[in-house]
Amino acid sequence: MVSRLGRGGAAEGTRVTQIPEPRLARFLFADTRLAWFWVLVRVYVGYQWISAAIDKIGSPAWTGAVAGVGLRGFALGAIGQTKGVHPQVLGWYATLLRDVVVPNAALFAYLVTIGELAAGIALIAGAFTGIAAFGGAFMNMNYMLAGAVTINPVMFVLELFLILAWRVAGYWGVDGRLLPLLGTPWQRGRIFRKRASAVGPAA
Repeated sequence: MVSRLGRGGAAEGTRVTQIPEPRLARFLFADTRLAWFWVLVRVYVGYQWISAAIDKIGSPAWTGAVAGVGLRGFALGAIGQTKGVHPQVLGWYATLLRDVVVPNAALFAYLVTIGELAAGIALIAGAFTGIAAFGGAFMNMNYMLAGAVTINPVMFVLELFLILAWRVAGYWGVDGRLLPLLGTPWQRGRIFRKRASAVGPAA
């Protein structure tokens, strides 16, 4: 139940107080009339991830005969950027790279490649768009923590917007059919509602 704020700003009683979502936010992130715009955003980001994955798949140093060499070199380069008054890479992240990533470079090279490919395909298809955008943002964040700027900040910001617009970002895509069937953690979809009605109330 929603309550109003009292004069002192505290909610009356123990009821939950909800702040209404601004109209502009609803229009940008929850209005299906803007679904076409989010198609453009997610296809652009998805294309960037697929292109990056294809480059790694075709590279012997990433997933080929000497898998992991490319990632190991990238990680060692990042570790070298911890020096100076204003280091490009934070010390704790360099420690993570040195102790975890470098000894398991081949494994992480495959994981990175698979992650990029999966995020790209899911975003272009509009399947589990919010989850795919979160995975992509996580990878972009790690690249930036490792000192690689390039297009990563742009993609990170776009993915944050896709996460906010998850309700409509995949409306013109797989999510437009999938989400009504599966539902969300707080609202069951048609499949689970049918199962619940078939089972009936507990005795």
